Amino acid sequence: MAEPIHSHAPRFLILRGGAIGDFIATLPVLQALRAQWPEARIEIWGYPHVAELAVAAGWAQSVVSLDRAEMSRFFVPEPRFTDAQVAAIRSFDLVFNYLHDPVGQVRSNLLLAGAKQVLSGSPIIKRGHAVPFLLEPLQALALYDVDLVPTLDFPEALRAAGRERLRSRGVRGKPVAVHPGSGSPLKNWPVERFVEIIRRLRSQSKETVAILGEADVAEAAVLARELPEVPVLEGLTLVELAATLAECAAYLGNDSGITHLAAAVGLPVVALFGPSNADVWAPRGRGGAHVLRAPEGELERLTVSAVWAALEKT
Repeated sequence: MAEPIHSHAPRFLILRGGAIGDFIATLPVLQALRAQWPEARIEIWGYPHVAELAVAAGWAQSVVSLDRAEMSRFFVPEPRFTDAQVAAIRSFDLVFNYLHDPVGQVRSNLLLAGAKQVLSGSPIIKRGHAVPFLLEPLQALALYDVDLVPTLDFPEALRAAGRERLRSRGVRGKPVAVHPGSGSPLKNWPVERFVEIIRRLRSQSKETVAILGEADVAEAAVLARELPEVPVLEGLTLVELAATLAECAAYLGNDSGITHLAAAVGLPVVALFGPSNADVWAPRGRGGAHVLRAPEGELERLTVSAVWAALEKT
């Protein structure tokens, strides 16, 4: 059991790398800490383009980039810390280490730098779903709420900017957001089938918006050719995209970080899983997630009719 947190507003440090989905699955850790200590100051050492989501939603106050050169000192034997690093580490009541730390080097270095307490959680999910697994280290603080789901709520100014972003693309109401890409082509349902789904939605007078990321070059080309009239969201920061998704009605996508993002902002989500393990990485959110698993993990075998049926239930 960790030492009790003092009565003053505590200061917590969360060390968390990983991709978008990894970070979003860790949001309930921040939510549980904020619920228990509403006045706590929470800082994240991570990747700012992702971790700023937590700041925008009020779960944390600040982010420091893990890509800073001096961060390498926490990963090597016999580190020589700067005075500023020592002062920073000592300022926190508790450090949560979710970095990959197989031999405990990071933990040892945090203690060497003067950390009062360090709780470690593996970023490699070893059993069950990612969300409750990542919450397990909080049991040392007598926090046992495993029913939390990742939640991102944004201030009205960000939501209004999201609505305006949709209006500027000709969207009048709350559209169905469709993301045909992911971080890996192996996780992508054939883009032509996304095109068919979008056409069906539009034939029922349902507005749609497509989401495209930097890796979605092939998907972007097909959409531009087959559905040039469909509005597109691209080139946005994750905070901008999340605030825009929050103004949509539903979401369809592959196993991707953006699918986790859509679930976290509260959309009803239809998520298409192929080779990856939905038991571990199915998106969770208060809007609910309908996960479709491709037969034998082969997304080509997932039919348009099956996806359409799931989408009609959202």
